[in-house]
Amino acid sequence: MQEKLTPSFCPKNGKYSGGKKKCNWVRWILPITGLSAFIWFLIRVMPKPSRATYPCQRVAMPLASGFIAWLVGLVVSITVFKKAKQLLKESRVALACLCLIIAGLMGIVSLINLPERLANAQGRWRLHGPIGQARGIYPGRVVWVWDPNATDWDGYSSSEHWYDDDHTNLAVVETMVSQAIRELAGKSTDAVAWDAIFRYFNANRGKGDIGYQPGEKIAIKINLTTCNDQWNSCNRATYVKNNPNSIDNSPQMILTLLRHLVETVGVDPGDISIGDPTCRVPNYLWNMLHPEFPNVRYLDNTGRFGRTRVEFSDVPFYWSAPDAAGTLQDYIPVSFAEADYIINFAVLKGHSSGITVCAKNHYGSLIRCPNSYLRDVGVLNYYDMHLSLPNAEWAPGRRYYRALVDLMGHPELGGKTLLYLIDGLYGGYYAGSHPYKWTSSPFGDEGDDWPSSLFASLDPVAIDSVAYDFLREEWPDVVTGGTGKPGSLLGGEEDYLHEAALADGPPSGTFYDPDKDGVALTSLGVHEHWNNPQDKQYSRNLGTGEGIELIKLKGTWAETLRGDLDKDGDIDLSDFTVFASAWLSKPGDAHWNTCCDLSVPAGTIDMLDLAAFMENWMTDIR
Repeated sequence: MQEKLTPSFCPKNGKYSGGKKKCNWVRWILPITGLSAFIWFLIRVMPKPSRATYPCQRVAMPLASGFIAWLVGLVVSITVFKKAKQLLKESRVALACLCLIIAGLMGIVSLINLPERLANAQGRWRLHGPIGQARGIYPGRVVWVWDPNATDWDGYSSSEHWYDDDHTNLAVVETMVSQAIRELAGKSTDAVAWDAIFRYFNANRGKGDIGYQPGEKIAIKINLTTCNDQWNSCNRATYVKNNPNSIDNSPQMILTLLRHLVETVGVDPGDISIGDPTCRVPNYLWNMLHPEFPNVRYLDNTGRFGRTRVEFSDVPFYWSAPDAAGTLQDYIPVSFAEADYIINFAVLKGHSSGITVCAKNHYGSLIRCPNSYLRDVGVLNYYDMHLSLPNAEWAPGRRYYRALVDLMGHPELGGKTLLYLIDGLYGGYYAGSHPYKWTSSPFGDEGDDWPSSLFASLDPVAIDSVAYDFLREEWPDVVTGGTGKPGSLLGGEEDYLHEAALADGPPSGTFYDPDKDGVALTSLGVHEHWNNPQDKQYSRNLGTGEGIELIKLKGTWAETLRGDLDKDGDIDLSDFTVFASAWLSKPGDAHWNTCCDLSVPAGTIDMLDLAAFMENWMTDIR
């Protein structure tokens, strides 16, 4: 029985036709749409590049670029195909076949670049290699120190607190911080490592090859979200947290960092500011830090009980988004504006937007909450930073403006950041920082345990990328879904990492210019993902690219890793070959290798270094 065709009406000729016959004009919808988007993009953006951030241009740009790629592929494939026909007539078969292959490839390019393909910003990011430009003394290096002995807390069932010295071991934490700093700089002592970090930073800021100079100021941005002033989560009268076992930065971590800066680097305590401008410094933190460092300025939203009240400077902060036009102007806090260096000390946490680590730590850096609250006045007309987060209910997906990039790149915030640290002693499931023991490897290999980790880097994108991989492996639901269903962020949870790595040409087309000097940000660092959750290796570990290098320091064996000269997880003849090649060298010699300088005093690869190396001979540290 013949299939009955349903008549259809064609608006072009005003006639009905068989159900299987299509209107000829439909095929031109996509090319016309792409051409229109291209013309519109040129008319609006060429006179004023900042318009590329407008929502209409974010839609037009992928349509326009897809149209151009489709058009080029189509024209080239047709031209080459005609050439192939001519060559066949001339019996030049080999060249004709080559032309046909080229025509086929260009045809495929044309098909995969149809405008509607690029316009879709809702799919997940595909697997990709390193993107962006790696930063650091060792570009893209992230150091991960893990020591289960750092933490010993029974959790919420305990009447005691995670931050007590009985449950967070200060001595172990001190070792962790020292190892992270040394390995980050590739040096054998804390003093030499810190000097190398300051010299690298100053050289890249155009200040020359100089270390820290007396009188220079340092601001440390920590995460005290659970003590937020607006939410009154830390009692205004007593400065006691409502939930004392929600996690912030560990007092032991902060105390160790202060000791490094004062005792090793030589910073005057009065030149150090530390805090979270939207929050209060709770009593438990104050009581563990202030007695040893009374002259440090502890930044506080209200400035009571000896704390220093944060104030606005006259340095403006601009958002690279049209939504911010007409809103109340943001300004950098005085402590950050006056600082010569900033240390970004985040906490390892999930969030309704996926993750909250170093980049998100700056959501508390502007003396007001992200949802536009103005301290003391209650005015709600600042730009709402939350609107650019990939929450499930708004802006999920890819290729969007992300305010995090402006914060990472502003000259007085990210541009001044000397060092990026993530306190991962107790990982928090959400922004409220409720800690749970981890089950992923290696933390759950012998029974669930706290993550007991510290991450350090000189690359802001690389360190957040590594933290993303750890958090997603442990809590895939919150990282991919926030407070919604798993996967509901549609890849938006890592969108800011793509935008930051490619800040000079981001997928969204945004012109990131947070200080409004007319110059777009350059790449802020390198982004990629590890090869698998077991090996946790990146392209520089594998020798396959110029992306991230993850240095893994395991537990009380952290000292031995300095003998693992080839970074393969054990100390054997391969490491001895590296050591022997540097034998009797000094800094400046052609065969000098700072990683082989294992002893104190440093400066020559000699018998003391050999003794240190042989102490760990044939050790498996994986």
